[in-house]
Amino acid sequence: MTTLWDTTGSAVVKELAAQRRTGGAVLSGVALTLVVVADEDRVTEAEDAATVAAEQHPCRILVVVRRQIEAPVPRLDAEVSIGGRLGPGEAVVMRMYGRLALHAESVVLPLLAADAPVVTWWHTQPPSRLTTDALAVIADRRITDSTSAPDQLAALRTRAQDYAPGDTDLAWTRTTAWRATLTSAVDSVAGRRSDAVRVLGGRVEGQPGAATARLLAGWLSSRSGADIDVVQATRHAGDTGVDSVVLQLDQDEEVRVHADRRGGAVISQPYRPDATMALPDRSLGDLLGEELRRLDPDEPYAEALEVTTGVTGLAGRAAVRAHVWVDPAEQDGHGASPASEDDVAEGSPHGEAPTVPLDSEGADEVAEHGEHDTPDPTAPEAVR
Repeated sequence: MTTLWDTTGSAVVKELAAQRRTGGAVLSGVALTLVVVADEDRVTEAEDAATVAAEQHPCRILVVVRRQIEAPVPRLDAEVSIGGRLGPGEAVVMRMYGRLALHAESVVLPLLAADAPVVTWWHTQPPSRLTTDALAVIADRRITDSTSAPDQLAALRTRAQDYAPGDTDLAWTRTTAWRATLTSAVDSVAGRRSDAVRVLGGRVEGQPGAATARLLAGWLSSRSGADIDVVQATRHAGDTGVDSVVLQLDQDEEVRVHADRRGGAVISQPYRPDATMALPDRSLGDLLGEELRRLDPDEPYAEALEVTTGVTGLAGRAAVRAHVWVDPAEQDGHGASPASEDDVAEGSPHGEAPTVPLDSEGADEVAEHGEHDTPDPTAPEAVR
């Protein structure tokens, strides 16, 4: 691994190419470029998850850490590695200071793997409107996580209002094991009957304020056409917010799937003894790896999000986003701007951002305290 302090995007590109030549590595078989946006206090967790996902899907990992956006001096520090701690592939961790952090795409774009899809994952609070982040605009797939929000239901509504085909949510990914188990249980009843089964109603027992529980109920409702609600469970529902699911079937039958807290689920259905299926807790890396398996629009997620939030017409929206520049001084603190998407700012109200000091020595102090270099009037014109 090579660390470049106070560097430029061009130097990062050159260092990546140099390490590839030195190590004899050839960029082949790369399935995609994974862009990870993380806060400094969560960057280690994001790197670990990206490493697990990269073992399943060969990719180039680009980690963007926006630090001290208010710093008056733009600066870039980067770690470049091939086959290092971030997996067998190529990885670049970039810490951006000052106004550069608001233009992270200027560094990321030259580092994208050629002719490969781009996936952007926010392991932080994403913007309320993803069009305000160029890293979302350039991505074929955009991954957020509503479970990390203080108000998960409000986060789901925000994602529905801003939805475009290609968006997905790790809160939805956490329902995969539950959906598979419920489908298997209903199919078992249909097999016993040798006839189709209709779901007339039911409930999800868990945490009513959990995004995963709400999306699971929304998926059941969208598939069955019945009202499925989320009710408070009698015990702690675990990380997913789901403890059990009860489905009311036609012919006065009932199916119940109940988490046993030992990595499995107990399935209760008529005329058969209780059965146990695997329902393990999954790591963040496994969840991310699952989302990297498909890059087309996730239609079941869109349907579940529609039912959960009441926002309709999600699948019919355009998949292409147009970038809208907003200045952080005009934002509400969560990436939203009071201006409409048509009001694209043409410049910053703060004026031109200061440049990196001529001498990188002491650049940390400059970034932290806002000191500006003034050109030496005795220096040659080429230096100034």
